Amino acid sequence: MHSKLKYLAGYSPQLTGQVEQLIAEERLGTVLREKYPTPHTIRTDKALYDFTVGYKNEFLRNTPPLSKVGYDGKIELLHHALGVHYFVSRVQGAKLKAKHEIKIAPAFKVAPREFLQMIVVHELAHLKEKEHNKAFYQLCEHMEPAYGQLEFDTRLFLTHLELFGPLYPAPAPRP
Repeated sequence: MHSKLKYLAGYSPQLTGQVEQLIAEERLGTVLREKYPTPHTIRTDKALYDFTVGYKNEFLRNTPPLSKVGYDGKIELLHHALGVHYFVSRVQGAKLKAKHEIKIAPAFKVAPREFLQMIVVHELAHLKEKEHNKAFYQLCEHMEPAYGQLEFDTRLFLTHLELFGPLYPAPAPRP
């Protein structure tokens, strides 16, 4: 596979060939922007927390609470392209306290809402299913029926980001 397509490992040669053609013609961004014309507006950790808890409350009410959700600049995109779910156990006195945290790469601050939604669904699914197994992906698809397509498109977004830079202009600073 072409080194430009590291986010698409495991996809068919026919599909990756189509992506390579879009890259060669410098049309990958155009195709993505036609399908996803605007980025979301969830820029702060608080807004991301509220967005994530909304999904959790709708689909995973009986799972442990989230103690923290935020964008984390320490996430390496190649290894953690979809964000990270942390399960942290701490001893406090005679009790063992468990905390669940979700961290998302800042590259997704300026991305389509659907991509952020897919990443949030992916990380929330880890509250019930630790491994990427059949039950995990079924849960993802229950929370987001278009999960598979959105995961692929997110990988296209990451490919574009690496090869050509941001898909959308940087948001204007707030006054």
